[in-house]
Amino acid sequence: MKKVVIVTGSSQGIGLGVVKVFLQNGYQVVSCSEKDISACPHSLKLQSLFPDDFYYVKADITNLHDIDNLVEKTVEHFGRIDAVVSNAGANVFKGVDCKVEDFEFNFNLNLRSHWYLAKRVRPYLEQNGGVILVMSSNHGYFTMPGCAPYNIVKRALQALVQSITIEWGPKIRAVAIAPGFIDTEGNQAWFDSHEDPKKAREDTIKIHPVGRLGTPAEIGELCLFLSSDKAGFIAGTTILIDGGRSAVMQD
Repeated sequence: MKKVVIVTGSSQGIGLGVVKVFLQNGYQVVSCSEKDISACPHSLKLQSLFPDDFYYVKADITNLHDIDNLVEKTVEHFGRIDAVVSNAGANVFKGVDCKVEDFEFNFNLNLRSHWYLAKRVRPYLEQNGGVILVMSSNHGYFTMPGCAPYNIVKRALQALVQSITIEWGPKIRAVAIAPGFIDTEGNQAWFDSHEDPKKAREDTIKIHPVGRLGTPAEIGELCLFLSSDKAGFIAGTTILIDGGRSAVMQD
């Protein structure tokens, strides 16, 4: 019987890369984003390529009822849940003195959603010795001015996976993944916001010891490994994947 994984926020970017890796390795995948699938060309293509193994659910993960529906539809469609890649989130780069509305939106999107999804999938994962992977960020370790409240909740995700591990283990493992600069549509939009997008990209690449940006597929491969029995002794920790960026004391 094929294993089933939920990947949130997966119509593009890192989430899409994760979905593709799991599909290519024999998983059945439930993908979601806040858009209708008709507005998600990559998801439509995967639906046609993997009609028996790919299932899409529209879900805004800041809405708890949508998370309930996502889990219920997954079980109705595939009958089980073996792994969750709780990926959905977005940059909320403000400052420590941000507006209350900004802080609350960031909290609901980048922290509460991961916690609530974990609660909802717990009984299904316990049946299969399942895995919860939470997408954090290198901002949970090191950050810059004007990136709060984002970096605050990304740090909190480390505590979340620790708590899940010690309270729900050994039936469930939890691990956080902290990507650095990954080559996604969102980051390209950031490059494009500069007067010279090409130079902005080149300058960013130069600050990475590996000499390039990361790819969504690389995050997907890490998720695949962490979901496997080969990673059975990895739990309650956060894995930084940033091309060596954090090793640089100063530019």
